[in-house]
Amino acid sequence: MSRAIDLYIMAIVVYALLSWFPGAYQTKLGQILGAIVEPFQRWFNFATIGMIGFAPLVAIFVLSIVRGGLVYLEQIIFRLMGM
Repeated sequence: MSRAIDLYIMAIVVYALLSWFPGAYQTKLGQILGAIVEPFQRWFNFATIGMIGFAPLVAIFVLSIVRGGLVYLEQIIFRLMGM
């Protein structure tokens, strides 16, 4: 599960970097990443200062916390199972 979160974070980073290139969101890669990233990232659109949006940073921060919690739960489960 941790690897899936890492891949999703990577998708968010790539999608954010596409904003630096004009018309990149209209490419096939931009459309695919938009369909994957936008639904989650939209929850964090409140994080803007002027015209700069910090939604990708907040989304990555939240996913990092979730990943840390999942790793911790995995360790607890393995300890309880005696592994």
